[in-house]
Amino acid sequence: MVPGGDDGVMTSRRIVFAVFPDFQILDLTGPHEVFTQVGRHVAGMAVDIVAADPGPVASSGGLAVSPTTTLAQATGPIDTLIAVGGAGILRACEDARLVSWFRQAAGRARRTASVCSGAFLLAEAGLLDGRRAVTHWSRCENLAQRYPQVTVDPDPIFIRDGDVWTSAGVTAGLDLALAMAEADHGPELSRTIARQLVMFVQRPGGQRQFSAQLAAQRPARAPLRDLQDWIGDHLHEDLTVAALAARAAMSERNFARLFHAETGRTPAAYVETARIEAARRLLETTGATVEAIARTCGFATVETLHRSFRRTVRTTPAQYRNRFSSTAPSSPSSS
Repeated sequence: MVPGGDDGVMTSRRIVFAVFPDFQILDLTGPHEVFTQVGRHVAGMAVDIVAADPGPVASSGGLAVSPTTTLAQATGPIDTLIAVGGAGILRACEDARLVSWFRQAAGRARRTASVCSGAFLLAEAGLLDGRRAVTHWSRCENLAQRYPQVTVDPDPIFIRDGDVWTSAGVTAGLDLALAMAEADHGPELSRTIARQLVMFVQRPGGQRQFSAQLAAQRPARAPLRDLQDWIGDHLHEDLTVAALAARAAMSERNFARLFHAETGRTPAAYVETARIEAARRLLETTGATVEAIARTCGFATVETLHRSFRRTVRTTPAQYRNRFSSTAPSSPSSS
């Protein structure tokens, strides 16, 4: 038995996954295995699978799972309530029983989460209103259009906004579950589980590196592809058009024209986006000063970072850190 809440009462950690016809099997089995691993080290873990009705529920790939309980039977306190995603998520959002149960169950859960397109179920239940969330890159635009009260950020692997967690596509559910294990039981256990499952303790980069939009704009020319890869590891260096063109062994004019034609962005816009994304990750995951982050990410001055942040993220670096960083101080920063 482990602490189950802020009041210090010792309770069982009951993890509940909600599934529906045509769910994505890996959305369930990935994080399910992480929590199963946690249960081998921590007493009091219980993992349930809930569905609207008894009997096997077929996934989109044809594999079926047998729920351990039904909506009507799934009563009592819940530690972590998780909605999986999959091809059937929009039909699931039309199931009034499931949406109503999920909304009610979230009220008795310590935290609520979604894997991949399971974010649609959270949004349909009103649990993402006024929150920042992520889903699979291919569904981010649809989630934002369908639920305008949700702030959809398409890049992070997972997002924690208060007691609500959302994750990006499919395997990101593993990252989310591992982060929950670390939040609950510390980094030593999460590292142990990561080694056992042969996965990153914290995966580098965001999901844009996997998106079809970016893949479709991957340059056909090898020098430009290599340059894109190089930029991400050298954000602190001179990344002007002149410097990049020289590295690609092209004239500045030809380089700028080809880069825009093959990526859909100017070199300057691409570099700024890469630097902003790197800065966001550092603000979320480290205690480094804003000045140090500006230098690391290649911004000439802190003021340049501030201007870029305000223009693209619509907030300041300090405000972003205070809201989204697990290492942020409890009092506002002036940086």
